[in-house]
Amino acid sequence: MATIKLGGNEIQTIGQLPQVGSKAPDFKLKRADLSEASLSDYKGKRVILNIFPSIDTDVCATSVKNFNQRASELDNTTILCISRDTPFAQKRFANDEEVDQVENLSDVLDGKFGDDYGLTMTSGDLKGFHSRAVVVLDEEGSVIYNEQVPEIAEEPNYLAALKSLL
Repeated sequence: MATIKLGGNEIQTIGQLPQVGSKAPDFKLKRADLSEASLSDYKGKRVILNIFPSIDTDVCATSVKNFNQRASELDNTTILCISRDTPFAQKRFANDEEVDQVENLSDVLDGKFGDDYGLTMTSGDLKGFHSRAVVVLDEEGSVIYNEQVPEIAEEPNYLAALKSLL
């Protein structure tokens, strides 16, 4: 388990992020059109997993917008923005904010993604939500970078995540 903070208060997660060099766990998440997405859908592409508690918070929304701005500059790379929000909320946000370079995916049905990636919060006010994290995968689905953001109210290190692709 990892210990992170929200406003200085300690929160525990269910486990640890997948380690650099390991194969990322497969997943089944919902797209905005309610179809299912799995990691195998992105085989042959590099993948940035931008993971956060809720699209309806300022820092989470900012992370999606920041990655959306950078997405068009990346070769053979898909950015997946993953939360426990409903696909409907994610679609509304994408439409309202003109976010069209990243793909929003929902873990709303069972939270299995959060558990498998070790980032479901098990204590605190956001218990059951995903912690803020970034995991970058190579074309074969191996982890080349991970960041468990230590304070949920802070943004991830965008530059470090993007540099891992060089």
